[in-house]
Amino acid sequence: MSAVELVEVGPRDGLQNEQALLSVDEKIELIGRSVTAGVRRIEAVSFVNPKRVPQMAGAEEVMAGVPRPDGVSYIGLVLNRRGLDRALAASVDEVNVVVVASEEFSQRNQGCSVEDAVKTAREVIREARKAGVPGTVTIAASFGCPFSGEVDPGFVGTIVAQIAEADPAEIALADTIGVGVPAQVRRLAEIATANAPGVPQRWHFHNTRNTGYANALTALDTGARALDASIGGFGGCPFAPAATGNIASEDLIYALDRSGVHTGVDGRVLIDAANWLGGALDKDVPALLGRAGRFPSA
Repeated sequence: MSAVELVEVGPRDGLQNEQALLSVDEKIELIGRSVTAGVRRIEAVSFVNPKRVPQMAGAEEVMAGVPRPDGVSYIGLVLNRRGLDRALAASVDEVNVVVVASEEFSQRNQGCSVEDAVKTAREVIREARKAGVPGTVTIAASFGCPFSGEVDPGFVGTIVAQIAEADPAEIALADTIGVGVPAQVRRLAEIATANAPGVPQRWHFHNTRNTGYANALTALDTGARALDASIGGFGGCPFAPAATGNIASEDLIYALDRSGVHTGVDGRVLIDAANWLGGALDKDVPALLGRAGRFPSA
């Protein structure tokens, strides 16, 4: 592929597992830095119960303060119809709804069965489309579950087929706990294509076991339209043990740039954003590009 979309998930997935709570203004600053870098799709907020995920509090206030240049699309994560109503009222440009490909993880993460989560996702996608807002369904834990172990690719395919009936704008396959390898990416890409022909595929990887970037480049080879990444490599799931950081946006952009894949995103600006975020969180930046520098350096 000669081009792919970077979906910046740092303002949502990058923050949701951190102990430090950023202010609304700091979240807006992080989003603004992403826009300055050239990112055009940003998962900016999550409309979940702030009592369960306090890092995501203030979603409406964040959306009221984000910059609105032409061509930038803000995504709101929703888990149910109540979340969708909040997202639409806050003027998101897209919604992302999650289905977990594991019964135990689904109960822990969303308090419902996979079957019920699929029904909810289909309803959310259809209602969002009526409101003129495109919707993505992310199938979390597609590569493995932290509680029950291996996830059957055929089960993921069944979920994909059921979601496809609601005509989503995109289906995302997520390695929520960072256990996947390239062979799994290829297999799941085949399954998703067979069960949802014509539906664009987006991929979400964590680098927990140092396979995230290999997986992302493999997904690109299989025809990925979009790749999720998080500034600085921050991120994780508060409901999954040891689910450490997302692949870092700046490290991914470096690999794509050097491979001749166009994203329109300036990795140098992302490095500055990652250093700023590390300071705001009072943590070292997990990403590597800011340490080693770009090559060539000029």
